[in-house]
Amino acid sequence: MKFYAKTYLYFTCITLFFVPSLVSFAQETGAKIIVDIPEGPKPWNNLKLNNNPSTFQFAIVTDRTGGHRPGVFPDAINKLNILQPEFVMSVGDLIEGYTENQEEIDRQWKEFNGFIDSLSVPFFYVPGNHDYTNPVLAENWKKLFGPSYYHFTYKDVLFLCLNSEEATKGSGRGAIEDEQFEYIQKTLEENQDVKWTLVFMHQPLWNQKAPGRWPDVENMLKDRKHSVFVGHNHQYVKYERNNGKYFILATTGGGSSLRGPSFGEFDHVVWITMTDEGPIIANLMLEGIWGEDVVTDDVAKWIHPLGRKFPVVAEPVFVLGDNFEEASPQIKLTNDSDVPLEVTIDFQANTQLIPSMAEITKTLKPNSVEMLDLVITPNQDLKEIRPLKMRCKAAYLPENHPKVEWDSEINLFPETQKNIESTSEEIKIDGNLEDWGKLSFSSEKSMFLEANPFSHSGAEDASFEFDVRYDEDFWYIAVNVTDDEIIAAPGRLPAEQDGVSVLLDARPLTVSAHGDGSRPFKDWMYFGQSPLEGEGLYGKKYMEVQPESAWNRTENGYTLELALPMEYFKKMQDEDWKTFRLNLVVTDYDMDGSHESKLFWKPDWRGKDNYVGSGTFFRAVDN
Repeated sequence: MKFYAKTYLYFTCITLFFVPSLVSFAQETGAKIIVDIPEGPKPWNNLKLNNNPSTFQFAIVTDRTGGHRPGVFPDAINKLNILQPEFVMSVGDLIEGYTENQEEIDRQWKEFNGFIDSLSVPFFYVPGNHDYTNPVLAENWKKLFGPSYYHFTYKDVLFLCLNSEEATKGSGRGAIEDEQFEYIQKTLEENQDVKWTLVFMHQPLWNQKAPGRWPDVENMLKDRKHSVFVGHNHQYVKYERNNGKYFILATTGGGSSLRGPSFGEFDHVVWITMTDEGPIIANLMLEGIWGEDVVTDDVAKWIHPLGRKFPVVAEPVFVLGDNFEEASPQIKLTNDSDVPLEVTIDFQANTQLIPSMAEITKTLKPNSVEMLDLVITPNQDLKEIRPLKMRCKAAYLPENHPKVEWDSEINLFPETQKNIESTSEEIKIDGNLEDWGKLSFSSEKSMFLEANPFSHSGAEDASFEFDVRYDEDFWYIAVNVTDDEIIAAPGRLPAEQDGVSVLLDARPLTVSAHGDGSRPFKDWMYFGQSPLEGEGLYGKKYMEVQPESAWNRTENGYTLELALPMEYFKKMQDEDWKTFRLNLVVTDYDMDGSHESKLFWKPDWRGKDNYVGSGTFFRAVDN
């Protein structure tokens, strides 16, 4: 069924009068200031008020999900209530979605709509791939919000809200289908005389290979004054195209490295003042206000490639046993740009690990590399040592653009070398760990806990032990989880209920040692399992190499056993693979889900405590 209904919005205008003794206001085409002051100097520059009745202001929120960070979106709603736009638009990815479990979908929309309930102005929903990625989510959208594409006009401006997800193909495969195109065509024909057209959708279809009828939509837009706003990429870029301005917005709580304006990575709301000459755009961040040229297309072309890796890399530190006398990791400075690069490294005070330098600044010529020799001397037993922090600042110095600065903190820690030997014993993947014997590693010996003070009460509440092995054909891991209360339900990710997550980075050591947890299933593998009947490993459909797994409930918790074909290691390194990097995370929910703890074997790869090379295993034959 085609949706051709028009939506009419009526906004009430309230005029307030304030009349001091020498100042009065008159309501004509616009209010005027009348001041009874004799001729001569005046305490103002002019009386041309910015009060055109056709001008109005509204806001846009962008991606909340795709690895959402709790608290950011509600904070943005609170700040919008302070700013008081006339209404708020969206560009999709409002819930995490990507599930067909009705109970979970209801929970997610209830949570999001709870945020919107606190907004004091109208809010307009637009679907993203997280909101509309399968038929179940699409049906829920229809039940909750009606049409997935629609339009309205306000003060002679056409607002065209589109559904780039109607084919439910997911990320990078958005499209405008024929039925929606016919609706757009009819809407534009009926609104030919508006002063401006604003388009809102989720995916930047102009950057995708098979966008359906989107090129035809652009063809209809090119001869009218228009602007386009999308999200999806979590990285801000402004384009000058098709006789208009097209904007990919950053995030309002979605996953982001938050490297700042130069990389287009920040949390913001967009503030639009709509004038007769078009929209005036300000990016309002939680830390300040920026104009629309935060990142333009030409700047993004040379800045974004630089952002793929930080220009300062330190070698990991591996030691034999629990004590060492000295370590000599090298620090590599790389300038892959065509402009000079200034690097400053500040070693934070550490009485346990003494660096051979306190601070150093280097300026690298374009397209050059420089190595720094660092010596680290311990001042006490390895078991008591805390990481040595390197605070690094990189500043690219282009001639015709403000310098581009990028900060990062690198942690160095003497990691005890862990060797893994091949096994000739047959390992049966059945969830029974009796054939493993005593497991070598446990959370009691090395654990990084994320929990409030009342959520974790010790090893009996939640803990784990594990071991790893390999043979000619498979890499194996066995995990035994202790959990005194199992809280799990179908449709939720293992990280969002009781479950175990195995993170495996099989890339060469020079790369894996510096992994920050980005690009799962591409750069590294994620295996997630919750103790639920009928449930298997999460994410198998995203894996090119299929693992075998099994789990069992036990008296004190549950077990996981997993085998990954060795061809994956050969693909990521080569036939003669040498290392892999591993981390385990056990999530523990208690008190009907009100208490949440995350138990990491090594620091969270995405967190501030992550250190170079944590959790690295060496193939024993190579040592």
